[in-house]
Amino acid sequence: MRRHEDGWAVLRVSGELDLVTSPSLRQSVHDVVAAGRHSVVLDLSGVVFCDSSGVGVLIAARRLMRSCRGRLRLILPAQGAADGSHVNRVLGALGVRRLFDVYPDVDAAVDEESRPLSA
Repeated sequence: MRRHEDGWAVLRVSGELDLVTSPSLRQSVHDVVAAGRHSVVLDLSGVVFCDSSGVGVLIAARRLMRSCRGRLRLILPAQGAADGSHVNRVLGALGVRRLFDVYPDVDAAVDEESRPLSA
């Protein structure tokens, strides 16, 4: 699901982020950037499983946003780093959690005054 909030494109992802579903997320991020949006929030609070291809899409999205001087923010369940969510554990285990600005919810992610959760 796609929506816009305070200049941010918010993409909600739910279910599994894996080899089958990750190409769809990759395309959605590219579509948003092609439409001129360079501030993207990926709401991963509904993701229950993420494999290496899902992580690859997140890293590719980060690279794309940096190349166009954009911003990428992730929403992980509850308190992000303090939470035991599957996505958070995977990102942490692979040592890439620190690469992302993580927020607890959409309101915090689109608030310019809000600070990301610690890794």
